[in-house]
Amino acid sequence: MSGLELTVFAGLGGMISGLFSLLITLGIPLLVIAGFWKAFEKAGEPGWAALVPIYNLYVFLKIAGRPAWWIVLFFIPVVGLVVAVIAAIDFAKAYGKDVPFGVGVALLGPIFVPMLGFGDARYVGATA
Repeated sequence: MSGLELTVFAGLGGMISGLFSLLITLGIPLLVIAGFWKAFEKAGEPGWAALVPIYNLYVFLKIAGRPAWWIVLFFIPVVGLVVAVIAAIDFAKAYGKDVPFGVGVALLGPIFVPMLGFGDARYVGATA
C-alpha cells in the first residue's frame, strides 16, 4: 500500500468519524426537543414552546405544578440542580410516572424525555 492510499484511507476514516460525531451532536438535542414537544402537547400546551428558551422552562414548571418564579432558581449554582431534579420529578408525576422516572428525566433527559413524549404516558395533571 502506498503512502497516497494510506492518506486516502485515513482521510476517509476521519470523515466517517466526523460525520458520526455530527449526527450524535445534532441528533441527541433534536430527540430531546421532540420529546418535550410531544410531552407539552400531551399536557395541552403548545409543542413549539420546547423551542423557546426560558418560555420552555415556564411551561415545564407549569406542567410540573410549580410557580413561575422558580425559573430564577434554575440560574443559581447548586440550587438550580436541586430545583431541576425536584421539578423533573413533579413533571414525571404529572404524567403518572414515579420518582425514579423523574430522576431519570433530570439526569438522563436524552433517554427519559423521549420515552415520556413518545411513550404511552398520559397527562394526569400536576401533583405539586
